[in-house]
Amino acid sequence: MGGEFLPPDEAGPEDVVLAWAGSDVVAVRLPQLADSLDHILAAMERRQGRPLADLDRKAKQEVVRILEARGAFSVRHGVETVAGALGVSRFTVYNYLNREKEA
Repeated sequence: MGGEFLPPDEAGPEDVVLAWAGSDVVAVRLPQLADSLDHILAAMERRQGRPLADLDRKAKQEVVRILEARGAFSVRHGVETVAGALGVSRFTVYNYLNREKEA
């Protein structure tokens, strides 16, 4: 997901501080959701062994289904980001999403 660890005394208001036995041990800084989407897309490409744009239609539909389950489309510009990674239009991504809901 792309988070990073830092000393607890360097934690900001958005960071998560983890404690053990009553003492702060480490802080975790999570990326912005849009950055997480980029990490998820990169991981999916690594898993497929090729660019997502090179997948066939059925595989792209499966990618969209997985991304929807992970909340990718609640991120601002999520549809545009996914469409670009898949090499399709936003309209096509919306069609894939609607097809899933109708099934």
